[in-house]
Amino acid sequence: MSREAQVLARWLTESEKTVVLTGAGISTESGVPDLRTKSGWWKSINPASVATAETVRENYLLFRDFYSHRISSLQNLQPNLGHRILADWERRGLISAIATQNVDGFHQSAGSKTVYELHGSIHRCYCHSCRAETSIVKFLTGQSCTYCGGVLRPGVVLFDESVPEDTWHQALRAISAAHLVLVIGTSLNVYPVNRLLSLTAGKRVAINAEETESHGSFDLVLHSRAGEYLRKIDNLLAESNPSIS
Repeated sequence: MSREAQVLARWLTESEKTVVLTGAGISTESGVPDLRTKSGWWKSINPASVATAETVRENYLLFRDFYSHRISSLQNLQPNLGHRILADWERRGLISAIATQNVDGFHQSAGSKTVYELHGSIHRCYCHSCRAETSIVKFLTGQSCTYCGGVLRPGVVLFDESVPEDTWHQALRAISAAHLVLVIGTSLNVYPVNRLLSLTAGKRVAINAEETESHGSFDLVLHSRAGEYLRKIDNLLAESNPSIS
C-alpha cells in the first residue's frame, strides 16, 4: 500500500472533525457524465446557452429538453462504491458531513445523512416565478405551475444564480471547523465553492483523477478514481482498527 494512502488513513483516524467536499468525479463511476472534462457533456454544448435563468425566461423549451434529458439519464443509475464508503464512514463517525456540488442525490441514496447540496437537487422541482414546490413529473410532462401558471424547473443552481444561502453557511461552518477536509472528484474551478477550502485551518487532501491548478494548495494529492482509492483507505482502516469496521 502506498505511503500516501497510509498517511490519509492515519489522518482520518486522528481527525476529530472531517468534512468531505465532492464534485462530478465521484459520480462518473456511476455512469453520470462529467460536465467539464474533455469527454464531458459541455464539449458539444455551451452551458451558458442552456443552464441559465435567462434561458428559462427566453428559451424555455430548450431548457426543458436539456434538463429532461439529464433527469432521464439518471433514472437507471445508482450510487457507487465511493458513495457507499462515505456513507459508512459517516455512520462510523469518521466523517461528520458532506458538501457536494453534485445534484444527483447519490450521497443520500447511499445512506449519507448530513449532506449540503451546494448546487441544489435535480430531483426537486419548483415554479420559476412564485417558487412553489411541485413534483418533477410535472416538469417532465410540460405542465405549468398550479398556483400562478409559471414555468417549472428542477431545483438546481444555474450558472447565473447564487448558491442557496442557508446551505452555503452550513457548509462554510462545517469546513471552517474541520480538522481534515477531503476533496473528492472536483477541480474546484467553480465560484464560490472554490472559496471553501481557504476557510479551513485543517489538513487538506485531494483525490482526483486529473491534476488541476488548485492542487498546489493541498497537503496531500492523490491522483486516482474516487471509488478505487476510497476502498484502499477503507481496507487500511479496517486493518489498523477492526473495531470500527
